[in-house]
Amino acid sequence: MTSSIDKARRDLEARAASLVMPKGFVFGAATASYQIEGAPAADGKGESIWDRFCKVPGVINDGSSGDVACDSYHRWGDDITVLKTLGLGAYRFSLAWTRLLPEGRGAPNAKGIAHYDRLIDGLLEAGIEPYLTLYHWDLPQALQERGGWYSRDTADALAEYAALAARSFGDRVKKWTTLNEPWTFCWSGHASGEDAPGLRDGTKGGVAASHHALLGHGKAVPAIRAEVPDASVGIVFDLNVAEPASTDPRDLAAARRFDGAQNRWFLDAVFKGAYPRDMLDLYGDLLPEIHADDNRLIAAPVDYLGVNIYRRSVIAAGTDLAPLNYRRVQPEGLYSAVGYEIWPRAMYDILRYVNDRYGPKAIYISENGVATRPEQVGADGHVWDDLRAAYYVDHLEQVAKAAAEGVPVKGYFAWTLMDNFEWAYGYTTPFGITHVDYETQERRIKYSGEIYAAIARQQGLVPARRAGLGR
Repeated sequence: MTSSIDKARRDLEARAASLVMPKGFVFGAATASYQIEGAPAADGKGESIWDRFCKVPGVINDGSSGDVACDSYHRWGDDITVLKTLGLGAYRFSLAWTRLLPEGRGAPNAKGIAHYDRLIDGLLEAGIEPYLTLYHWDLPQALQERGGWYSRDTADALAEYAALAARSFGDRVKKWTTLNEPWTFCWSGHASGEDAPGLRDGTKGGVAASHHALLGHGKAVPAIRAEVPDASVGIVFDLNVAEPASTDPRDLAAARRFDGAQNRWFLDAVFKGAYPRDMLDLYGDLLPEIHADDNRLIAAPVDYLGVNIYRRSVIAAGTDLAPLNYRRVQPEGLYSAVGYEIWPRAMYDILRYVNDRYGPKAIYISENGVATRPEQVGADGHVWDDLRAAYYVDHLEQVAKAAAEGVPVKGYFAWTLMDNFEWAYGYTTPFGITHVDYETQERRIKYSGEIYAAIARQQGLVPARRAGLGR
């Protein structure tokens, strides 16, 4: 007798097999250096702000760190094997700045460069294109001690680091991202203190860090192009479509302010060459010093926009982060283990929002995924993460809808390739399409990975059938 679970899986597999993306659409998976690499002091690596932050009692939910994580510094070959098994054509990963430049500036570390040489060569040998991110939150601690993202000097340091990375890897890497999620690392790290470096300076801190991060992006773009003329260079923003909680004018205004802080501040600066006027007026004397040429530098032309999307934001008037003065509302529904509403329509809405307002040449969904509680390998040797599997099908259907309407979405990267250190949540909220046994470091593709692989291959569930796990 067929169970309801079996029927639901068959129905999901049929939907996965029927999904059709535009010709040449890129399917990949994404990771970040601090979350997977471990080896925090190996081969001359310097200390990052996350190495330091994780030593502060109470800041990580389970008291853990990325000191070992997935041990990908040593087991990068295993990660490539997983990518090959999934049949993915691209891997989005980040460099650890302190592996190349242990103090953030100065003499390069040849052993750190050699590590990424091996990873990049291994990917290319496997037929997987590297999509390289320069900065995914792990600022060198030495730069933090000189002001971090509160200092214009850090923008110059990012450009120097970008030039070194481009010289080192640009003969093989053609897809480059400057920054990952400046909203999050600037505001969570400098306004609310939830993330490294743990500063609680409110809106003033978030805005100052954001401006200098964007300035660093603007200086890094030409630095990359000078070394790699045929590079495709972009930036990744974590965006939310802000929906007012009601028609009350106070909620409408709060949603507008939130949209201005999370979305328009960054998008306007890069694509329109100026910060939004309403946000400049709102921040007022909380703004950092903005030099006359900064807008032009930040608006250096990019080849693509990466969009990280995990939820919509339903916003009401409140008291969070004055003068933004908003609060999040959580409508009744399904939520992930990190409290994000599971709302697939957000994918379509954000693609239309970006395309219709800013018209980037190309858009990649550079991260999308869902957190659960830690999962166990079943008696059949499988991890049946049905919620995550359905999440990917639901969200990729929305990508396909936007693409069919002419939105230039060129690829999708699952967050994340494998379970890892999830920042302040530690190891309590895995996002991976691959399960990691942290005792043995064994990687095991989950049901969600098989579903995603089926979509990427545009055919049936090859891994599950081959492994005898189908019905």
